[in-house]
Amino acid sequence: MQNASSRITRIEESVLAFLLAAITLISFTQVIARYVFNSGWGGALELTRVLFAWMILFGMSYGIKMGSHLGVDAFVRLFPKPVFRATAIFGAICCILYGVILLSADWLQHLGANTRGGAIDYWYKMYKVGIGLDDLTYPEWFKELFGINKDRLHRWIAYLMLPLGLALFAFRSLEALIDIIRGKRETIVAAHEAEELVAENRDALKD
Repeated sequence: MQNASSRITRIEESVLAFLLAAITLISFTQVIARYVFNSGWGGALELTRVLFAWMILFGMSYGIKMGSHLGVDAFVRLFPKPVFRATAIFGAICCILYGVILLSADWLQHLGANTRGGAIDYWYKMYKVGIGLDDLTYPEWFKELFGINKDRLHRWIAYLMLPLGLALFAFRSLEALIDIIRGKRETIVAAHEAEELVAENRDALKD
């Protein structure tokens, strides 16, 4: 599992770096095109929105891995250590359930809940319907190469990150739960940021 986790981490870092660079490059070239050449690409805004959504969904799981999600833990740290550890385990379990339920809520019907659907079901519906995005279109060479007879980019391609991101989030939450149980990690959120902030600014008033 450690090797798989390391490979996923490298993939996450590479994809996040690519997405951030792509958003920056597209935004920069659009500003130059609009204000210097009085032109631009009509699908640029929609593409940056899609890339930004991908970056957020990828960032959820990466934030769990790096322990960079912010959380208010001042109250639970007042508990005795066994109780605090139990709350950390409970929080990790809640995160796992959050990711799994958003992926697919159909299984909750077996527990008596009136729920259905989820990211997988929504993505599959987009795949079956085959509708396109608003502004993004396939290049002509791409349509000829793959025999695509549709102008607009399929919406299911852009929405693929929704189930993938939630699956990664659930996996990282499970990984964090195991680390908490083994004592390798305290909580699923960032370290006690209040104490760190006080320590960093301890000498501010003296100055």
